[in-house]
Amino acid sequence: MLEVMFYDQVEDNLLKFAVIISKTEGKWVFCKHKDRDTYEVPGGHREFGESIMDTAKRELMEETGATEFDIKPICVYSVKGKNRVNENADDESFGMLFVADIVSFEELHSEIEEILITDTLVEKWTYPLIQPKLIEEARNRLFLFDEQREP
Repeated sequence: MLEVMFYDQVEDNLLKFAVIISKTEGKWVFCKHKDRDTYEVPGGHREFGESIMDTAKRELMEETGATEFDIKPICVYSVKGKNRVNENADDESFGMLFVADIVSFEELHSEIEEILITDTLVEKWTYPLIQPKLIEEARNRLFLFDEQREP
């Protein structure tokens, strides 16, 4: 069983991932990897010597083709439990959750086959036990990011 938890901050060296919940012109932006038939939020692994903000910017550009965007961190998230990153049920991996408003795109040159721009959340998630929870936390922490939400 996977458990997703949220924190205001952790030690920087613990942050291994960046996930970027993205919109353009008020619509959600999702990615479809060439090897999968599901959709996901842009994001990925932090490279050696890279700041977590640089990871987020790089992953957003690589996975969506975004060339101009506003991006900001929301909170730290963690996933606890055995999965393809965590070897044991007690392992906990940490990442930084970001939101981005994408202004312009260019053609994709990565492992991403396509991006989906939509008014609604996708149903076929690559990580269904994680990504919907990240979006809900971003909605809770950033009321203005989701214009559809009632006060």
